[in-house]
Amino acid sequence: MRLRFWGVRGSVPSPLAPARLRSKISSVVERIGPADIASQDARERFLAGLPEELFSTVGGNTPCVELCTDEPVRIIFDAGTGIRELGAEIVAAKRPADCHLFFSHFHWDHIQGLPFFAPAYDPDCSLHFYSPDPQFRSYLEGQMRAPYFPITMDAMPARKEFVVLGDEPLGVGGVEVRYRRVTHPGGCYSYRVEEKGLKVIYATDTELAEADFLKSADNAAFYAGADLLVIDTQYTLGEAIEKYNWGHSSFSLAADFAASWGIKRLVLFHHDPSYTDRKIHGNLKNAAWYLDHLETRGVEVILAREGLELEVERG
Repeated sequence: MRLRFWGVRGSVPSPLAPARLRSKISSVVERIGPADIASQDARERFLAGLPEELFSTVGGNTPCVELCTDEPVRIIFDAGTGIRELGAEIVAAKRPADCHLFFSHFHWDHIQGLPFFAPAYDPDCSLHFYSPDPQFRSYLEGQMRAPYFPITMDAMPARKEFVVLGDEPLGVGGVEVRYRRVTHPGGCYSYRVEEKGLKVIYATDTELAEADFLKSADNAAFYAGADLLVIDTQYTLGEAIEKYNWGHSSFSLAADFAASWGIKRLVLFHHDPSYTDRKIHGNLKNAAWYLDHLETRGVEVILAREGLELEVERG
């Protein structure tokens, strides 16, 4: 399996503001010495040595994560603004697309990109929409209706299927998909995808609680030994305490959770829209330090950023 991140911010889109871009450029310029511009090779070495928070950007699009399986099957988690660029790449490939879209919930940041998903306007493409919520079709259609949007979903000529998920695992090609309700205002669902013994969990917008750490059979069946966990880490621990019941977690709680369940790779996701790239990378460093000092070792921590691709392989 392979994951690609198209949108990683939470709550609202947060494009890189001009002042922050100028700050990045200023910080880079301060590091340049005469030897760094002496030749093309020197310039390349200088750029390669820059901290990632200066030489790249985490990105400002809201949640959209693509998972491609060995079958191959294209699974898409959520339709935040990041799905627009995913759609553009699919159309550029000039091949009919068969997309399986799983929705965690229907807050704006997780659905607002759907009207701009180009494959939806291609009659040769097929879109399969999934959610445990029996009303979810009406939610998606509701945002594409006057006065909120100029056209309705009926204007999307792609073949569309709306599937309300039941209690049993869903088979999509050779892949098994399960879901689990998590703590978030209005409700939210995490998803686990399993293929050939590899397990990936997408758990955005979840406020981790004591019940999630209990060594119950249900918890163990869903979380234990997952190969990769993408999870909401919008806050620091102090902010998570201050914003109790807001429906988001901290990077330190997520680190404890991954270590508790023997999860191999932890991906920090759903970054706060007010955070600078520097602060988000600081959270990554702090999470790595924290994991390194836990008694349970062996969890790799990764920062979700736009364009990141991860191969999920047996460890």
